[in-house]
Amino acid sequence: MPTDVRAHIRYPETLIRVQGEVYGLYHTQSAKVFFQREDVWNVAQQIGLDSQNRKQVEAIDPYFVLMQLPSEQIHNEFVLILPFTPAGRNNLIGWMAGRCDGDNYGKLLIYNFPKSRLIDGPLQIEARIDQNSQLSSQFTLWNQQGSHVLRGHLLVIPTGRSLLYVEPIYLKAESSPMPELRLVVLATQDRLGYGQSFDEAMTSLFGEMARPATQEKTPQANEKPVEGAPKPEASPSPAGSPLTLTVEQLINKAVQEFEEYQRLTSQGKLGEAGQKLEQHKRTLEELKKAGAKKP
Repeated sequence: MPTDVRAHIRYPETLIRVQGEVYGLYHTQSAKVFFQREDVWNVAQQIGLDSQNRKQVEAIDPYFVLMQLPSEQIHNEFVLILPFTPAGRNNLIGWMAGRCDGDNYGKLLIYNFPKSRLIDGPLQIEARIDQNSQLSSQFTLWNQQGSHVLRGHLLVIPTGRSLLYVEPIYLKAESSPMPELRLVVLATQDRLGYGQSFDEAMTSLFGEMARPATQEKTPQANEKPVEGAPKPEASPSPAGSPLTLTVEQLINKAVQEFEEYQRLTSQGKLGEAGQKLEQHKRTLEELKKAGAKKP
């Protein structure tokens, strides 16, 4: 097969679905555990709609991401990921990655999440979205007057040592077959944010930490400084090390990097997109550290 053609081959989605169903049982190493079915995994589930636009729980479809696998320290890979939950439970327990690039094409990797720590699974994130009073009331309003809400595919994106959950919300009118993107919902293990775009959703997610730095106002010709008024502190300079960036600047940087990643991916520039995604991950890590330092 020509090299330029081979570079575009993807791991088959049907194959990883079948492998996921089989691996959910046969991943156990102990004969006793296997016989007693004590550690069975299921493909993670999410909220969807049936043919009559009623909510239903359905298995997540495998999805492609461009990321640096924990076992690789040099470059990004195009992989097909399928998340898992323990049987009868909704917390995330692991995910399966089908590799697509170069000599690694066709290889399968499995990563386990620690059993000592409960990590929210897709259905738990969906429940947190439904429990948000503002989102719930908005969904109720949109589901009237000849339209209904479509909840897009919930993405579980690894970012460093944490996970970022992304779900687009669409509105579809009965008179039009074309859904319209209305909201983007972002979530981490302990936060939830949303907005009409990824930019707004990022600001909403980290808005509790984002406070624009107060800049000293230069008096105009007809203005006089107020005596006794406290002098505002100068905002940190954005120049120099990334550690000097404010939380607001980190949010803007992360949004720009993600938009650039989407643009490069749509143009087929996967190598450049991978580098931009790594920059985006590092920015999210800096943003997380900045939030942890906030008193």
